[in-house]
Amino acid sequence: MTDSHSDTPSVIGRAHPVAAGAPVVAAHVLGHTAVFVLGEEALLFVEPKGQARRIVVHDGAILATAADGSRIVSGGDDGKVVATDANGETRIVATDRKHRWIDHVAIAPDGAVAWSAGRSAFVQAQELREFEAPSTVGGLAFLPKGSRLAVAHYNGASLWFPNAPQAAPEKLEWKGSHLSATIGPDGRFLVTTMQEPMLHGWRLADRQHLRMSGYAARVTSLGWTAGGRFLATSGSNQIILWPFQGKDGPMGKQPRLLAPSERRVEVVACHPRHEVVAAGYDDGLVLLVRVEDGAEILAKKPGAAPVAALAWSADGKALAFGTEGGEAGVIDLA
Repeated sequence: MTDSHSDTPSVIGRAHPVAAGAPVVAAHVLGHTAVFVLGEEALLFVEPKGQARRIVVHDGAILATAADGSRIVSGGDDGKVVATDANGETRIVATDRKHRWIDHVAIAPDGAVAWSAGRSAFVQAQELREFEAPSTVGGLAFLPKGSRLAVAHYNGASLWFPNAPQAAPEKLEWKGSHLSATIGPDGRFLVTTMQEPMLHGWRLADRQHLRMSGYAARVTSLGWTAGGRFLATSGSNQIILWPFQGKDGPMGKQPRLLAPSERRVEVVACHPRHEVVAAGYDDGLVLLVRVEDGAEILAKKPGAAPVAALAWSADGKALAFGTEGGEAGVIDLA
């Protein structure tokens, strides 16, 4: 433990280590089962009692995953979109006809699956729909009702209605490369990460622009706190939380800064029920931070590799973590 956290309350003793055997690129929790996404081919399922199962789902690198509590949808450089349920049963959702890499995936509230390959975005619901973006797709995010899909790309984003193919997508413009997308829980704001160390957003009711800058590095991880009051982000040596509770979102407001460190925050994950953010740093440290007062709990000591993945269980009683070096574990917080 570093000196800077020697007096911080700790839950390290509640962690159950997992031998991932490979770099972890993402994590999800299905029910009470933690699932670690390995960089190549496989998902590692870890049951509460520690039994681990390695399930091969792709014939190469896993490039993107999304989960809805009952299944994980993954995309790989084999051109396949695969759904894997909590029992480890796999089903091929789609195979790209041009065998392109599947760069991004998303799941709608009604269970529809979206994915992208190059400039093409797809949604598989009752039938397959396709949208050709102006450039390579940077990210996908369904609006809360699931009827629209936000597609991030160069110079902005498009709001697409997959079930209304005759309707032209609504274009939201802002110069630059937009690399991922997220929608607030109330559906009022769309925010994208950019190639530059900044975020850009739009208030969807009137297309008002939101500029969020001041980062030391490109933002690669972000998430909404319980109730959607704040957007927590990586990209600095502290957690940056932008306020979204008012009608204007973060316009004219300063972000809240929590858990300062000499090292950079790589991953954030917001508790599903309380305003608590888990933050993983580039030295392997994991902290649990309460938004209200900034109180910190040490969840993992610094290690040999940056934290690459954090995921809460739906009830918030367990937190899974994984690193680029293959160190992983599940923290029991019940």
